[in-house]
Amino acid sequence: MLGAGETVITIPVALVTSGIGTLIYILCTKGKSPVYLGSSFAFIAPLVAAYLKGGISGAMTGVMVVGLIYILFSIVIRFVGKSWIDKLLPPIVIGPMIMIIGLGLAPNAISQIGISTGQDLEWKAIFVALVSFLVTAIVAVRGKGFLKIIPFLVGIVTGYISAVCVGLVDFKPIIEASFFSVPQFIFPFISYVPNFGAILTIAPITLVTMAEHIGDHTSLSSIIGKDLLKEPGLEKTLLGDGIATFVAGIFGGPANTTYGENTSVVGMTKIASVWVIGLAAIFAICLGFLGKFTALVSTIPNPVLGGVSLLLYGFIAVNGLKVLIKNQVDFEKTKNVIVASAMLVLGLGGAVISFVSGDISVTISGMSLSAIVGILINIFLPEEKEDNQIQNIKYEKKEDKVEEKV
Repeated sequence: MLGAGETVITIPVALVTSGIGTLIYILCTKGKSPVYLGSSFAFIAPLVAAYLKGGISGAMTGVMVVGLIYILFSIVIRFVGKSWIDKLLPPIVIGPMIMIIGLGLAPNAISQIGISTGQDLEWKAIFVALVSFLVTAIVAVRGKGFLKIIPFLVGIVTGYISAVCVGLVDFKPIIEASFFSVPQFIFPFISYVPNFGAILTIAPITLVTMAEHIGDHTSLSSIIGKDLLKEPGLEKTLLGDGIATFVAGIFGGPANTTYGENTSVVGMTKIASVWVIGLAAIFAICLGFLGKFTALVSTIPNPVLGGVSLLLYGFIAVNGLKVLIKNQVDFEKTKNVIVASAMLVLGLGGAVISFVSGDISVTISGMSLSAIVGILINIFLPEEKEDNQIQNIKYEKKEDKVEEKV
């Protein structure tokens, strides 16, 4: 992950913290929930924004705070229940949040392909991006069996091969890399001093990933025939997710979240074994220490990633739209239109609000700002009077007058 031209989070660290986080989750849920945890796209833009504001200390402190928020929510749910979550995060708020994540990342895909304003067109880059895009799309539409759930991986592999053929891959990092290497972990009070100035840039995104957490566990519950929100319980799954994210922040890794792909794999293979999930976590940790492997991943050209991301980011945005459709959100109601409109414009328009008091500076922007505003508008904006109710009242009055005349 890049911010201001510097590496913020490395692939090895992301792999290791993903594996460690999953093992922590398994322990917290007492091995009763076959869920894999990994880094979330929702945190990419907020992490970069936090890095630009407070450096690595701001970004990593934000990640740890996200973990603490998860833990706090799990404690509240344990004593109060979870019905209040539906009121705080209804579909009209969750849908636009998810859409903003995908659409907000869209410029990155365009830039990676090399077709954004000011970039010179390079036929090799366009060719590789096109191959990656088409293969991913074809496999997603026509793929069968296991291929159907890994179209993006197939697209990356195929795109990488095409990039090798046209000479866009530099193998020097792979040759120079050692077989075994220790990831570049970043520890608080050793590598940096915690900085809470940028936490509001990241913290509100917790609401998005918490909704994702609940949705993934609900979907997985229907597949395995066991209600995971009751046993082991949402308070335990959120606790595991929270501790995993906090530990990831301590090691300098990205915030963890449940992987929707994990649900697809379980549904396809019918294997819902926590032992298999645990083994996958151990593999991820081991891969993080394999220098040759991580060097190979780092040599994937931008056009390959751009071609695949063209679909991936679009898929994320459309998932937000599907939330609105699935829950039959009524856009004939002006309140719903106002909530969605305000969120989309603030989230995609580059809105930034800063508060400065002495040496303390707090900035809220992008997705975080739109999430906060969306929740507040939905809670405090009164419901409108429905037109059909007004028409019925008028109709009843007319009937009364007719009866009086008769």
